[in-house]
Amino acid sequence: MRQRRLTIATTALLTCIIGLVGLVGLFVVGGPALGLPAARVRTRVDIVKVSGLIDPINADLVSHSIRTAESQDALLLVLQFNSTGGTIGPARVAALVAMVKGSSVPVTAWVGGSSRARAYGPAFALVSAAVFRGEAPGSRVGKAGPLPHSTMSGDDAVDAGFLTDNAPTIVDFLGDLSGHVPGVDLGVTGTSGVVRGFRKDLTFNFSQLSIIPKLLHTAASPDVAFVMLIIALALVVFEFFTAGVGVAAGTGAVFGVLSAYGLGVLPTHWWAVVLLSLSVLGFAIDVQAGAPRFWTVFGIAAYLLGALALYGGGQSVSVWIVIVLGLLLGLFMVNGMPAMVRTRFSTPTIGRESLVGTLGVAVSGVEPEGTVKVNGAPWRARTNRATPIPAGEIIRVVAIDGLLLEVEPESGGARDAHH
Repeated sequence: MRQRRLTIATTALLTCIIGLVGLVGLFVVGGPALGLPAARVRTRVDIVKVSGLIDPINADLVSHSIRTAESQDALLLVLQFNSTGGTIGPARVAALVAMVKGSSVPVTAWVGGSSRARAYGPAFALVSAAVFRGEAPGSRVGKAGPLPHSTMSGDDAVDAGFLTDNAPTIVDFLGDLSGHVPGVDLGVTGTSGVVRGFRKDLTFNFSQLSIIPKLLHTAASPDVAFVMLIIALALVVFEFFTAGVGVAAGTGAVFGVLSAYGLGVLPTHWWAVVLLSLSVLGFAIDVQAGAPRFWTVFGIAAYLLGALALYGGGQSVSVWIVIVLGLLLGLFMVNGMPAMVRTRFSTPTIGRESLVGTLGVAVSGVEPEGTVKVNGAPWRARTNRATPIPAGEIIRVVAIDGLLLEVEPESGGARDAHH
């Protein structure tokens, strides 16, 4: 009886084992047929273009791209760099590097997209953190990281082992990394190193900054922020002297806001901004006076000092931009502005000749040239050397020579408009 019980127990145990083995086999072999989820095949490749300085906007682009690739279970993220430096601090750079290294989606980097692509400073730090690093011919990298020199060509960086791959195009770069990055097989087809195609199920998503962030990013360029600041100041002065309908002031406000953003992001010396503002004010004072004098010289000196010392941290305004914009600003203030003022306040329906005989007041001393105000508008004026007119005296217009008024004192002048 005891032996029979053992036989029954053994048979039951073997039946249970066989049942479990069969059940496991159904899950493993027939899982999809039973409606169980199969392992997801990742088919998304994200390619993100990062160009210009690595400022807060580009830093947000990189971090957002990594989070998006992770949340959408991408197969691969490629960061395409062309950057000559950055304005973010070391802590932000370190945080981005940690995101690149810790991403669940492989992050690769390629320095290319132009004949002179660059990856300097924060950009090179991010490139160095990628799992696969490529460069295009003509590129340079450096100004950060373990390089023995400040910068070096991309080809030399590959030879030295700082970069992984030399690839003239993004397609070649993708072909080279396929199979060399763990878990990434793009199914490259082709012979003799020529990439002809990838897996048919792959989707390539290209992205870069959208319009508004790109506009702000552009404003954060050292040259652009400087130019926008000068244009904004000049337009405000123009609006003040011409008493327009506000178009110039509105446009100047837009340029001013964009410039303020750029200057706020860049390592700006704010005392230099004050100098630039004072330079335009100095020009404006002599526009009011009607002739270049002390304030024009002051304006030139303040402009040059403010422009050349505007930024710190290795950033600067291009010298040729300082020179060209300075010449344009000088011509605008010394010649263009007075002409526009006179044109704005002339009376085209009657003609300027109607001003002959009109009384006005000397804004500055007319000895023999100066500024007068006639019918509420400032004019350049000239008088006979024998009859100088001090500031504040009443004058009479006796003739017009182009845009220059010939005037004399209201009484006692060498000529009388009534004779």
